[in-house]
Amino acid sequence: MAFFNSIVDNIKSIGNISEHIDTEAAEKAIRSNITFKGPNAWILAFAIIIASVGLNVNSIPVIIGAMLISPLMGPIFGIGLGLGINDFDLLKASLKNLLVMMGISLVASLIYFLITPLSLANPTELLARTNPTIYDVLIALFGGLAGIFEQSRKEKGTVFSGVAIATALMPPLCTAGFGLASGNLRYFIGALYLFIINCIFIILATYVMVKYLRFHTKEFTDEKLAKRTKTISTLLIIIFIVPSILSAVNMVKQTNFEKKAEQFISENRNNGGSIIYDYRISHIDGSKIELFFTGESLDPTFKANLYEKAKEYGLKEDQIIISEHTSRNENTDVDLIRGIYERTDSELGKKDAEIERLQKEIQKMKEDEIPYVQLTKEITLSYPQISKIYLLKGASVVKDSLMQNPCIVAIPVCSTELKQEEKIRLTEWLKIRLASENVELIPLAE
Repeated sequence: MAFFNSIVDNIKSIGNISEHIDTEAAEKAIRSNITFKGPNAWILAFAIIIASVGLNVNSIPVIIGAMLISPLMGPIFGIGLGLGINDFDLLKASLKNLLVMMGISLVASLIYFLITPLSLANPTELLARTNPTIYDVLIALFGGLAGIFEQSRKEKGTVFSGVAIATALMPPLCTAGFGLASGNLRYFIGALYLFIINCIFIILATYVMVKYLRFHTKEFTDEKLAKRTKTISTLLIIIFIVPSILSAVNMVKQTNFEKKAEQFISENRNNGGSIIYDYRISHIDGSKIELFFTGESLDPTFKANLYEKAKEYGLKEDQIIISEHTSRNENTDVDLIRGIYERTDSELGKKDAEIERLQKEIQKMKEDEIPYVQLTKEITLSYPQISKIYLLKGASVVKDSLMQNPCIVAIPVCSTELKQEEKIRLTEWLKIRLASENVELIPLAE
């Protein structure tokens, strides 16, 4: 029983946040970051341009860099805080600045995409910001929770930067600007919807954590003003929560439909003399999938069998649209090649981006690798009393803080003790040879 109690106590101590939270400082920080004037407005505009370039050339590192620069999160946290502490003035100011932020972002991205000389041959990063999924909802919700925790923590870390990247508020606004510049209404509406979804769930997460952490609630001397403020705040909370729940439920349904549809296509692509060479999933006016066939003409019996197979995957007949590009069509070859090219081009773009990321990781690993054998030969030649040496590389921690540069530990095994000047000389040589100032020498007797 004592062992069980000790485990419970350890779990409680791990989850205890009371000693690490400063709600007053958090409230002050949020209030100071909601305004978009002067440098903040210019920084936002520059960050939007950078993000637009990143989306334009399909560069994920550039997009991430723009997210780190941008001061987008302030007004969104301000709305959640205003709702949580019944501060209607803060709520109004935050909403106003959020609209200003959206205006600056849309204008900056619109201007960029109107004048850019760069083409959009394979805009996979832009397309990814036009179709919100349940995963975007979860990222925004838990990103918002992490963000308000970071704001409330006494010792600040790098969490806030991670939240700015994870919740991805900038790319949808840039994509919406591209939609305006190109006259593509689908891009504009889809991207703006993703941005609003992200904002709503970050606000919702902030509101929940403000209540949970017991931020100081504003007190009113005027009862009528207090009642009116609480009524407006309650209505706004309902306006935020109800659509967000409905949206989340709808996205879950859409995601499930897409999984079933893709599984159905994967397992039924070849159908005798006819092939499904492409497909398109749409959620406008209900979830539907359009199948593009090529090959032999499809007779009613074939279609009836296809609908029966689809039912096994939870797909209804009215959710399936069959488009025939078979032998009886004049433009068969053109449509077939176009469909295959478009889907293949999109898939290749994704794979190229993944290959580039993996190549960079491999290159970094090669650069960081220690030349163990060569170093050992050089050291044992210069120091005959050293028979072998252990070289270790790992994290360097001071108290509870992780240092940025890894520590390299050299453990020479010596037949006779190294002199002090030899230790210093060997340590300095290792620093130069390994291009690192964080080297520790720990000699051992043989």
